[in-house]
This record gives sequence, C-alpha cells and structure tokens, in this order.
Amino acid sequence: MKQFLIFVKKEWLHIWRDRRTLFILVFMPIIQIILYGFALTNEVKNAKIAVFDQSRDEATRAISTKIAASQYFNIVKNLYSYQDIEATFRKGQIRMAVVFPQGFRYDLLHSNHAQIQLIADATDPNTANTLTNYASAIINDYQQTLRPTGSLPYTINTQVRMLYNPELKGAYNFVPGVMALVLMLVCAMMTSIAIVKEKEMGTMEVILVSPLKPFRIIIAKTIPYLLVSMVNIASILLLSVYALRVPIAGNLGLLIAESVLFTITSLSVGILISNTAKTQQMAMFTSMMSLFLPTLLFSGFMFPIENMPVPLQVISNAVPAKWYFIIVKDVMIKGLGFTAVWRETLILIAMTAALLGFSIYKFKIRLA
Repeated sequence: MKQFLIFVKKEWLHIWRDRRTLFILVFMPIIQIILYGFALTNEVKNAKIAVFDQSRDEATRAISTKIAASQYFNIVKNLYSYQDIEATFRKGQIRMAVVFPQGFRYDLLHSNHAQIQLIADATDPNTANTLTNYASAIINDYQQTLRPTGSLPYTINTQVRMLYNPELKGAYNFVPGVMALVLMLVCAMMTSIAIVKEKEMGTMEVILVSPLKPFRIIIAKTIPYLLVSMVNIASILLLSVYALRVPIAGNLGLLIAESVLFTITSLSVGILISNTAKTQQMAMFTSMMSLFLPTLLFSGFMFPIENMPVPLQVISNAVPAKWYFIIVKDVMIKGLGFTAVWRETLILIAMTAALLGFSIYKFKIRLA
C-alpha cells in the first residue's frame, strides 16, 4: 500500500509540475463550459433592426414600443425612405426592417385590417426566419389586445420579404462559412509544421547558415503553401457556383483578392505557431485547438455573435475568420463592392502585418 501511495504521489507531482497538462485538465473544461454555454444557442437575441414608420400614429408607436421592449430586438435606427432601407442593409447595420404604411391606424379602425412589412436579410436564412417569426408573434400579441373578447375583427397582416436570398437556401450562409473555416484550418495547419519540422529533421542548421535573413526564410516557407491555397480557393468557388448553385453576385476579382489576403493571414498564424512550437505534434495540436473552435464559434457562421455576452463579442474581433466571413457575404451574396468591405480588409491587413512581424521577432537564429 505504501508503494502504491508513493506512485500516486509521484504521478501527482508530475501533473502539478507540468503546467500545460494541469491547464488542460482543470481550466480547459471550465473554459469550454463558459464558451459553449453562452455561444452555442439557437435563439436570436438583441438583433439590430430599423423601423420605417410612414404613419407615426398611436398604433405604430405602440407596436414599435412592444417590439423594442422584447429581448429579441434592438431598434438602432429610424428610417425615412425605402432608399434608406436598402442602404442600411448594404452597410450591414441591421438584420431586419419593420415598415408601417401610411394611414396604418386609420385602415385598422375603419376597414378592420392593416398591413406591416417585415424585410429581413436572408443571407443567413435561419436567422431571418427566426426574426420574422418573433416579430409576427409580437404583432399578433398586439392584435389580441385590440379585441380581448373577440368582438372586433381587427386584423394585422404581415408581409415578409427576404433580401438577397428569397428562396432561403441554406447554402448562401453555408458557403461563406465553410470558405472561412477551410482556408483558416488548412492554411494554418500546413504552415504550423513548416519550421518545427526542419528542427526535428536536423536541417534547420543548414537554413540558418545560409545568407537569407529571417524575413526571407519565412516568406520562402509560405509561398508554396500560398500556391496550394490558390488551388483550394478556385475549387471552393467552382463547387459553390456549379454544384451548390450559389452565384457570385459581386466582383469575382475582388472576391479572389480578399480570399488571397485571408489566406496570407491564415498562413501567418501557422508560421507563428510553427515558430513557437517545439514538436510537430504540439504544432498540430495548437493549430487545431486554437483555431478550430474560435473559427467555428466566433466567426458568426454557426451562431450569431450579437447573442453572446459583450466580453465574447470583444474576443470575436481577434478572430480573422469573422472579418473574412463578413467580406464573403457582402461581396459574393450581396454583390457589394470594395467600399462596403474596406474596413474589414484593413483589419485583415493589420492582422497579417502583426502576425508576420511577431513571427520574425520570435524566429530563433540559434538553435541552442
């Protein structure tokens, strides 16, 4: 029994001294519970919407107040023309617009029926359906308050219009998300073993005695993987258009250029991991754990980011796939130009520069 306890003590000390193992055993489950508990939800809350009220009467104000009071919507803008609706959607500022026609209350009281138009951004068809259903339920609830005994046949009809994806095809949201996920994981994993592999094979000494500077060594490592990634981009776009029937509504050249930029960003992440990892296994494990879950959770592909607590929304800004996902939806699905995605483009450029700079800084010119 004493020997058994000695071995237990030995194993405990081994775990306690290995900080990485201790982190995985104790803190990783806590982090995963927090992330999954707050991020993985099918509900849509605090969705940003706009109201175009052409009537501005007591009934429209009451419905707008009822919508704003729910936990599902956040009215961020009042619109004054149909042109404002289109412009606001194109800027990505809202997910839905509520349109009240002129004389809404008059029609309701005198002809016993009125109409409300719900315009949703259907690039994410599931979210669009959910939001229109929420809004319709709130409008129906208001309608019931007008006739508590059922004596007055007041009827409010909701007309739903889906922008950019009227057929509500799931591929319109699936394709941009998969492009971000595949390019990030494949590019990062390919390059995450590029430098550490040289160390394990013993060929790093030959590279270090060459006249090339660290910057050129890193660039030379990424160029072949960039060419392979170009093939991946072409195959993804061809399959999307001809197999999944998702048309490229915007400029093809702009979409390819943005994809190449995101590929370079992903390669930079992999190079940084390869610089800091000691073994190929550690590099692969780090690239999988640090990239797969954040890309899946914080890109906006699977779960709406606005549903998450503010700290997680802030963390999502550090995930490159989030910005590329926005770019692909705006260019490929909505048909917008560079003026709509310049902010996201600058963010990806800044991330790439920072990652490459830090990789060069961490690059060790001596193995010992």
